[in-house]
Amino acid sequence: MRIRLIAVGRRMPVWVESGYAEYAKRLPSECALSLAEIEPGQRGKGSGAERARADEGARILKAIPKGARVVALDGAGEPWSTEALSEQLRNWLAGGRDLALLVGGPDGLATPCLARADQRWSLSRLTFPHPLVRVIVAEQLYRAWTLVQGHPYHRGD
Repeated sequence: MRIRLIAVGRRMPVWVESGYAEYAKRLPSECALSLAEIEPGQRGKGSGAERARADEGARILKAIPKGARVVALDGAGEPWSTEALSEQLRNWLAGGRDLALLVGGPDGLATPCLARADQRWSLSRLTFPHPLVRVIVAEQLYRAWTLVQGHPYHRGD
């Protein structure tokens, strides 16, 4: 299974690129993580947030690998614990399909992206900056994989 993190935004700060890369490289080939950056929609005079979100949504949908299971990161999604995420990962691995994780821009995901999702995942009831979400998702996927493998990285109880 390959995991593709499809996220709105380009030219991230070095700390974001470095944090994401650190955890992505730790994942084995059986659940390799790659990033697809989506150009943000234009916001400003004559181009509102709804139009920008729709443009981003169209680009996100095009970036989803054919046949992939789609999980939208959404504040209204299911708030999985680390243990629940590891069980999700176990199920996704057993299913054999590639996985696409969708992260919207500052105005969230477009309705067609949410409609395309097989599942919705909420990282927290808190709101995180979108660049930070990349690092959190990569680390949590790595942590979930270590739980599946019985590796001592995760020591929570």
